[in-house]
Amino acid sequence: MSSGVAVNDSCLDAFTGLKLKHTAKYVVYKLNDSNDEIVVDKTSEATDYDAFIADLPETECRWAVYDLEYNKGEGVRNKILFIAWSPDNAKIKNKMLYASSKDALRKKLVGIAAEVQATDFDEVAYESVLDKAMRGTR
Repeated sequence: MSSGVAVNDSCLDAFTGLKLKHTAKYVVYKLNDSNDEIVVDKTSEATDYDAFIADLPETECRWAVYDLEYNKGEGVRNKILFIAWSPDNAKIKNKMLYASSKDALRKKLVGIAAEVQATDFDEVAYESVLDKAMRGTR
């Protein structure tokens, strides 16, 4: 199911910058005020994972891509994660709109290693996200 929203060109530009040029560590996306287009909410070069978590609103949905860097004994590795943030205390209409619009954005972002669906901050905690990235599961 798709809500028919458009994806602003800046969304792909920001993702390409993160993926190929490493101009950002993460990109947060949102629906515009009229809910008809997905736009970039924020990009950041901050390497502190807590800075990323702080950019996820407590009561509103977002999507994000995060360039996760980790070392589990075989050297430094990177995986680009897609995070669908839908907090439990977001409004139902907001959750439904974001859920039905996700694929429009997700299909444009080629090169995602794993997808994380999160409804609370425990599900986007670093260790939880790292575990999902290592398994490559949704």
